[in-house]
Order: sequence, then structure tokens, then C-alpha cells
Amino acid sequence: MDTPTLSGPWSRDRLDEFLTMTTIPLRLSCRTPSDDLWMLSLWYEWDPETPELRCATSADADVVRFLRAHDDVAFEVSTNDPPYRGVRGRGAATVEPDDEKAVLRRLIYRYLGDDDSPLAKRLLAPERDEVTIRIRPTKLHTWDYASRMETTQ
Repeated sequence: MDTPTLSGPWSRDRLDEFLTMTTIPLRLSCRTPSDDLWMLSLWYEWDPETPELRCATSADADVVRFLRAHDDVAFEVSTNDPPYRGVRGRGAATVEPDDEKAVLRRLIYRYLGDDDSPLAKRLLAPERDEVTIRIRPTKLHTWDYASRMETTQ
């Protein structure tokens, strides 16, 4: 696997730390089969070794069909409160079955803390088919507006 190019103020270690520790959903941009733009938010996990982002969704979600038609994507993970900072990038996405719901289980623990909630139980229902979306970045860009957003008291 090729290493994605990196630009912006952060080192690769800082990028890895941010994507590993931040539990803000990833915003994913893709194209529909008719070549229209589409954006959605998904829970993610970052694997710095691969490197890739992994998301989970229902096998019958629209985005699954979209990604099978066009695998090129753009994405962003950024803070919602000042000082704004984050990572954006582009790459290619693949979709594969997650019959054991391994990725989904890890994401439930990452975002919800446990699998006891009604949402977790609904997502893990045996009748629900799950897939993993693997995003392999080719380009990563970081930004951090902390210094320009500092205020004096």
C-alpha cells in the first residue's frame, strides 16, 4: 500500500493521534451512479498501519450502491467547536461484507462506550446485514486554527 501524501502543519504522528483519539463522525463525499455529488457522516476508525479509514453501514444503504459505481471519495474529520482543526483528504473506497459485524462492534464501543443502548442493539440485530467501507487515502491535509483563534483576556 502506498503512503498517502501529507500536507499542512501536522506531522504524521500528530495526524495519527488526532484521527485515533477524535470521535467526531467522518464526513464522506462521493458520487451517485448518475454522477451527482453526495455527502454523509459516518462513524470511523483509523488504522495508521494500513493506512486506512474504516466505516460501517447497512448493506442496503444508498452509499453502498454509490461507492460501487464510483470509488473515488473525499472526506473530512474536523472539530465542531473552536479552535477549529482537522484532517481532510481524498482517496478510493471499497465495500466488503462484515458478516461478524467486527468493525461495527468496534465503532459502537468507540462512539457509544458499550453495546447496551437501544441504538447499539438495533445496529447489531442479527437480521441486519452490515458492510465495511474501507477508505484508502491518497492525499491527506491537516489544518489547525488554534493560533489564529486565540483571544486575549
